[in-house]
Amino acid sequence: MTIQRKRSSNINLHSMRKHFTLKPLVIGMAGVLLSACGAEKQQATVYTNENDCVSANPGHEQECRAAYKDAVAEAERTGPKYNSQRDCEYEFGASQCRQYNSSGGSFFMPFMAGYMLSSFLSPGPYHTQPMYTSYSRNSPYNSRWITADGRDYGDLRNRNLRVGQNAYKPKPAVTKTMQRGGFGSSVRAKSSWGSSSKSSWGG
Repeated sequence: MTIQRKRSSNINLHSMRKHFTLKPLVIGMAGVLLSACGAEKQQATVYTNENDCVSANPGHEQECRAAYKDAVAEAERTGPKYNSQRDCEYEFGASQCRQYNSSGGSFFMPFMAGYMLSSFLSPGPYHTQPMYTSYSRNSPYNSRWITADGRDYGDLRNRNLRVGQNAYKPKPAVTKTMQRGGFGSSVRAKSSWGSSSKSSWGG
């Protein structure tokens, strides 16, 4: 599900200089394509908790807390799930996982490290997405911001991002647990998580 409330994405149009002559029709088509690409980019910030967001956005306490709750719910729905705490910590680091109990059984998941939130400065619904990081030397995502589908958004120290609209696309619900190394290997193989036609851990 895409989580949306009260804000929309910024529109950022990029222009490109041409070093050769193009016919008017081609120029027009190129302009449309470039505008479409630029429109996808927007400002986003990663907050480590709801109070972090409230402090940075005076007057938006209600939205910050609602976005945090939405991100937590989305993390529980789409985050990687493991059979054992050891397997989870192998990829995300010691003391970085907790146990969850559901009707489907017991499993372990990494803690949500923060949540990405679109800017409150533009009109329309805002968007939010749970973010993770790894503190394990076994992981290629050590000290990186990543989403549940393994998309890498850069160094953990950088919390101001420029992202495309697809950053907030719905992630598939995760109903299967994985073994040690499953998260990294699934991403490297570019598996379609949640697809029944491929071997993956999504559902």
